[in-house]
Amino acid sequence: MNFHILTLFPEMVMDGLGTSITGRAMEKELLSIKAINIRDYAFNKHNSVDDYPYGGGAGMLMQAEPIYQAYEALRSKMDLPEGKKPRVIYLSPQGSTFTQAMAEDFAKESELVLLCGHYEGIDERVLEEIVTDYVSIGDYVLTGGELPAMVMVDAISRLVPGVLHNDVSAEFESFQDHLLEYPQYSRPEEWHGKKVPPILLSGHHANVEKWRREQSILRTALRRPDLLEKAELSDKELENLRKQLENLQNSLQE
Repeated sequence: MNFHILTLFPEMVMDGLGTSITGRAMEKELLSIKAINIRDYAFNKHNSVDDYPYGGGAGMLMQAEPIYQAYEALRSKMDLPEGKKPRVIYLSPQGSTFTQAMAEDFAKESELVLLCGHYEGIDERVLEEIVTDYVSIGDYVLTGGELPAMVMVDAISRLVPGVLHNDVSAEFESFQDHLLEYPQYSRPEEWHGKKVPPILLSGHHANVEKWRREQSILRTALRRPDLLEKAELSDKELENLRKQLENLQNSLQE
């Protein structure tokens, strides 16, 4: 999978993504992550890519032409079917909130372009010309799109076959089936007086999976009840959850 990040700060992006899992995946050529410096396509001697917005207002705006030229240079090198344009994501607080389902959708692409804004934003005309998706990583404002782009690349990369040492871990994580991940434990069996749940030491795989499912449902109900509304639960699981919540409430009142 090929990621192309249009940015004013390519070093920031590559330094962050060139380590850990994504870094190893690039070394193995499972991923290609490249940062394109928009300033390289400026049309003035100072490599300036911003200007004052029409109508006044605070701050500066990124101009359309350098971004468009960077995009066109990039698109001309892509191995895409004739007439097909790459998917271009603009990182913006005005976009749809990024989710695991979106990550899975984006992971189907062979070429993905992420556009990082700065200053007060980007000239609307180039957004209309090249952007296919508007995405936000949360309801807050950052100084630029680089950190959101890195978050998205990390989340999407995990779904590319071979990137994780154990591909199964990408299938059974938080937000899969709209449930949070169950609690996990490692050695030693007892730490600070807290013991590993006996079921995990039993060696009975069916019971372990049943326990993990129950814990995922309970944890989601306690921490992210909004997700639970979308999860597919059986009547038996709903009844079990009701009893668990009642027991917790009773123990807190004692």
